[in-house]
Amino acid sequence: MVSNASTFGRSGIHDWLLIRASAIIIALYVIYLVGFVAINDITYEVWRSFFASSVTKVFTVLTLLSILVHAWIGLWQVLTDYIKPVALRLVLQFLLVVVLLAYLIYGTIVVWGV
Repeated sequence: MVSNASTFGRSGIHDWLLIRASAIIIALYVIYLVGFVAINDITYEVWRSFFASSVTKVFTVLTLLSILVHAWIGLWQVLTDYIKPVALRLVLQFLLVVVLLAYLIYGTIVVWGV
């Protein structure tokens, strides 16, 4: 088993489960949106009231978090496979975490209108 300081104690099974769970949440959100669009005549007012719902807001932020988890694990695997210098890999991983956290904060602000 490979020991790496940047894994934070995760295992392959843990990553696999997170990827599958996040993919299920993303798929359910797509079905939720497609279902809404299919049964409604979309106007600005309808779209706005749809996203004003607390259920939609929570589901949207949960999906955003799932997308970011999915991206983190996928890009972490790519970086560990292809970037061999440890210092460069850690810098890239740090920058990736900063960008993903910025996306999470900005996405939450947009969804909740804070």
